[in-house]
Amino acid sequence: MAKRSHSMFRPQAGVDQSPLAENKRLVESLERRLFLRQGLSLGALTLLTGCDISNKDGVQAVLKGFSRWNDRVQAWLFDPTKLAPSFTEAEVLKPPRFNAFYSIDEVKPIDMASWKLEVAGLVKDKRPWTLDRINALPKVSQITRHVCVEGWDYIGKWSGVSLRRFLETIEADVSAKYVAFKCADDYSGSIDMASALHAQTQLTTDYADQPIGVPYGFPLRLRVATKLGFKMPKWITSIEVTNRYPGGYWEDRDYNWFSGL
Repeated sequence: MAKRSHSMFRPQAGVDQSPLAENKRLVESLERRLFLRQGLSLGALTLLTGCDISNKDGVQAVLKGFSRWNDRVQAWLFDPTKLAPSFTEAEVLKPPRFNAFYSIDEVKPIDMASWKLEVAGLVKDKRPWTLDRINALPKVSQITRHVCVEGWDYIGKWSGVSLRRFLETIEADVSAKYVAFKCADDYSGSIDMASALHAQTQLTTDYADQPIGVPYGFPLRLRVATKLGFKMPKWITSIEVTNRYPGGYWEDRDYNWFSGL
């Protein structure tokens, strides 16, 4: 999924611009989140912290500190019992919108003869899963809004296995902090356990009552109705339950980790 091509980032008058330019990516990543959308600028950050704007390391430390603070606040405010709004069948976009960090013509089909879902970490049953075995679990559906960090959204109908049900089936330690995902491409991601156990979080196998298409994550993608789209890996090949922070493809490139709606 490509980054946004524009930003709220604006140079401050009378300030040396070179360190600002060097830290533009960090500022953009912070501005994607709610507390910066409501008016907190880099100039405000420097006033609040007493940071020397000419000190590149100091600027990065402050910005990353605010980013981590933002993650903690979002996690604290998250209500695991609150459901994302649902919509009607008539509002479902068909097919769903493609997004990745590369173009659709670079998507490589999955070899289903060899595909399997690996399970690792703090779980008792580490046997790999076939798609048939996943499909044998009770199926749930939702019609919810998918929101991309780039600013677009659409309504989709997602069906699959409740992630909570899957974690219970493999006897995962649900007191662990994180659930991490690896994919058939170079993507990876992770979510907090509270979000993993949310009633609308699922391992998606179908879209609009059909097997999800190859460009959109076949055979298995994550659906988290309470988070931004980049938190939902596609073409999943492994799931790990862990207490060690696992990061993710975009999170390791300065996107906020929690990234809730």
